[in-house]
Amino acid sequence: MFLVGNYKRTVKRIDDGHRLCNDLMNCIQERAKIEKAYSQQLTEWSKRWRQLVDKGPQYGTVERAWMGVMTEAEKVSELHQEVKNNLTNEDFEKVKNWQKDLYHKQMMGGFKETKETDEGFKKAQKPWAKKLKELEAAKKSYHMACKEEKLASTREANTKGEASVTADQQKKLHEKVDKCKQDSQKAKEKYEKALDELSKCTPQYMENMEQVFDQCQQFEEKRLSFLREVLLDVKRHLNLTEDQSVQRT
Repeated sequence: MFLVGNYKRTVKRIDDGHRLCNDLMNCIQERAKIEKAYSQQLTEWSKRWRQLVDKGPQYGTVERAWMGVMTEAEKVSELHQEVKNNLTNEDFEKVKNWQKDLYHKQMMGGFKETKETDEGFKKAQKPWAKKLKELEAAKKSYHMACKEEKLASTREANTKGEASVTADQQKKLHEKVDKCKQDSQKAKEKYEKALDELSKCTPQYMENMEQVFDQCQQFEEKRLSFLREVLLDVKRHLNLTEDQSVQRT
């Protein structure tokens, strides 16, 4: 999270949370359609066979028992219609209303909560990111200066004792080495200064980032808590084994 741009994964959870609410609503809707279809099929089946048995030759206790099968189907049909109603009118609406209250769409697209969190992280990270950029530039300059110094020293060492190299040339090579050493020292001091400045601002940076993260985490915990609650409601509505009316049928 503390590296430049790493907070975007945390911000993305807000958009993911909204999408997951949509997924859950679609899931509930699909199950409600299944419950409705099963309820209708049982009703149609019961009606058809009640008419057939009523008009048929069967009579007495067997006829009554046969009719009892249809009566049981009608009761089960009512139960599944009730499940459909609970899923649609309670669970689906609960998620829909909660999502609407928690996420606020902007005119230009996206959500207000996503924008505010992203801006909060950017504001907290901007000063530190600037110092980090300065440090990386100073580090690069220092490494280049060290490379130039090493190259100049090697050239000077390789020409010592060679008859083809004049004293003036040797002097210039030596001056080049001295200049590279000075440049290297300056680059080192600049690099160390940049490193020190970054170290000094890091604690405040981490504190600011953690404050924004904590706010984002509270938002996420709120979402998780709500979805757990809704899923328990859905499970309860689907659990016909605990329904007293089922046990009486």
